[in-house]
Amino acid sequence: MRIFFITNLFLFIKHMSDQIDNILNLLKSKGNSKSYNSMIRFGIKVDKAFGVSIPQIRSIAKDIGKDHQLASELWNSEIHEARLLACLVDDPKYVSEEQMESWVRDFRSWDLCDHCCNNLFSKTAYAYDKAMEWSKNDEEYIKRAGFVLIACLAIHDKNAPDKFFIDFLPRIIEESTDERNFVKKSVNWCLRQIGKRNIKLNKIALDTANTILEINCNSSKWIAKDAIKELSSAKIQNRVLNKK
Repeated sequence: MRIFFITNLFLFIKHMSDQIDNILNLLKSKGNSKSYNSMIRFGIKVDKAFGVSIPQIRSIAKDIGKDHQLASELWNSEIHEARLLACLVDDPKYVSEEQMESWVRDFRSWDLCDHCCNNLFSKTAYAYDKAMEWSKNDEEYIKRAGFVLIACLAIHDKNAPDKFFIDFLPRIIEESTDERNFVKKSVNWCLRQIGKRNIKLNKIALDTANTILEINCNSSKWIAKDAIKELSSAKIQNRVLNKK
C-alpha cells in the first residue's frame, strides 16, 4: 500500500510538472513585442513576462477550466502571465485567507492587483474583511487591493446590503490623502463605484466626495472632483434613478 501511494504521488507530481511546463511554453509562444511594449508603457513590471494579451490568457483559462492546485503552481512560477492565468483558473471556494495574504504580498503591478481582486478575491468568503484590513496597510499594492476589492464588489455583488459600502466610506476619506498614484486612483475608483450602485448610495457618495474636497491635499481634491463630476452627471443620475 505504501509503495502504491508513493508511486501515485510521484506520477501526480510528474504530471503536474509536465502540465506547468506545457502551459508556460504555450504562454511564451503567444508572447509578442507589441503586448510587451504596451506593458512597459502602462507601467507594468516586465522582468518576468512574455508579453501575452489578456484575451489570449482568458482563452487559455477557458480551455483549462477550474483547477486550484494548478493555480498554485502557476503562481509559484513567478511569471507575470502565469499569475494572471492563475487568478482565472483558481476556484474561489478553495481559496484560504492564508493564500490571499500570500498572494497579495506578491503584487508588484497594478494590473495583477486588479485582475486578481476582480476575478478571484472578490468571489471568496473573505472579500469584505480583507478589503477593510488591506485598506489600512501601508504597502502600496496591498492598500490598493483593499480599495479595488470594494470597487469590484460594488460592481458585481448585486445583493450586498448598502451598509457594507457605507461602512467603508470613512476609509475612503482617511486614505484620500495618500498621494501615491496607484492608491489615489483606487480610492477614486472605489468611491465612484459605490456611488453608482443606487440613488441612496449615490447621494451618500457625493456627500463623501464633498467632505473630501474640503481636505487641503492635492490627492484628496483630485479624487473628490473626479468623483463628483461622474456621479453628478446626467448619465449616472438617470442610471441610479432607474434602478430598483
